[in-house]
Amino acid sequence: MSSPTLKTPAGDGRKRVVVAMSGGVDSSVVAALLARSGHDVIGITLQLYDHGEAVGRKGSCCAGQDVEDARRVAQMLGIPHYVLDYEKRFSDAVMQSFAESYVAGETPIPCVTCNQQIKFKDLLETARELGADLLATGHYIQRGEGTDGPALFRARDADRDQSYFLFATTREQLADLWFPLGGMRKSEVRDIAHDLGLLVAEKSDSQDICFVPKGRYSDVIERLKPGALTPGDIVHVDGRKLGEHAGIVNYTIGQRRGLGIPSPEPLYVLRLDATKNEVVVGPRAFLQTHTLVLRNVNWLGDGELEDGAEVYARIRSSQAPQPATVSVDADGTVTVTLRYGELGAAAGQACVLYTDGSDEARVLGGGWIAKAVKADTMDRLESSA
Repeated sequence: MSSPTLKTPAGDGRKRVVVAMSGGVDSSVVAALLARSGHDVIGITLQLYDHGEAVGRKGSCCAGQDVEDARRVAQMLGIPHYVLDYEKRFSDAVMQSFAESYVAGETPIPCVTCNQQIKFKDLLETARELGADLLATGHYIQRGEGTDGPALFRARDADRDQSYFLFATTREQLADLWFPLGGMRKSEVRDIAHDLGLLVAEKSDSQDICFVPKGRYSDVIERLKPGALTPGDIVHVDGRKLGEHAGIVNYTIGQRRGLGIPSPEPLYVLRLDATKNEVVVGPRAFLQTHTLVLRNVNWLGDGELEDGAEVYARIRSSQAPQPATVSVDADGTVTVTLRYGELGAAAGQACVLYTDGSDEARVLGGGWIAKAVKADTMDRLESSA
């Protein structure tokens, strides 16, 4: 297939573009297409972490072999390439935040924090210092224009859409960002990589949490927050003590397996009480919630976020958005009411808002879940009995 010619959101003509090159196929294709379209391309790879097996683990990113892959692709394309040591910034802004959130009984999403604090803040500032017109990445999301300026839309490839992880991107940042792959499907991107002879054409996609070597969050948290794995009680929602745990960071809201508690009925993790160091369990019905209180809301819609706004919302990247209503209190508190409710919503997760439920809907922004409001405990105990 022929390689497309890319027109930048900054207008016609040759532009200086910094490409965030992770060493994967997506960002490599972005750099190749921009270079072949005649733009002045500078490749930058961020060295974010380097510990043990993570640097060579299949599916990792931003360390070890990935840095070398990015360098080799840039050399093949004939573009300048720089590796920036962002390890301390990444540790302070992303890894420490991740650990603190888990210790507080939340369910953090470090990929959102990385995009918000590292790629679209620190790296974007570096791109501006280099005189770049735009910072381009391999994210699957579409940038367009709204009444009030740059707007975000879900990717054409719904299976690859990354809008959930980019809701915190501000309109000011969007003015200098470019996502060339948003209108393509992953299969097309790999075909282009093969046609261009890129050495990473068949490279596996990176995993979401890049700095967890073996997928065990508790190991990383214990290293970052010594003493975090403090034993405590596992209690039933009705107040009964059922057993003990080896640290609340070993549990997530909605978890059923691995509780180690004999019970005539299935038990699920309902709440992680960091203050009491308790894991609260109970029937599945207690996981249901319709109301979410948000914090640090980033609004990307036209005009102001209005009380009573009808939107679509989702709290997991793997789920389709559902109809919801937004309430804005006098003090600015934003609450989202889900029409169909959700199981296992937890503090620390993101709630992302859209105009509708279509594949290429506009992203209206979103916020972090501060509290998932559930129905009265006794009512639920009686209804589940």
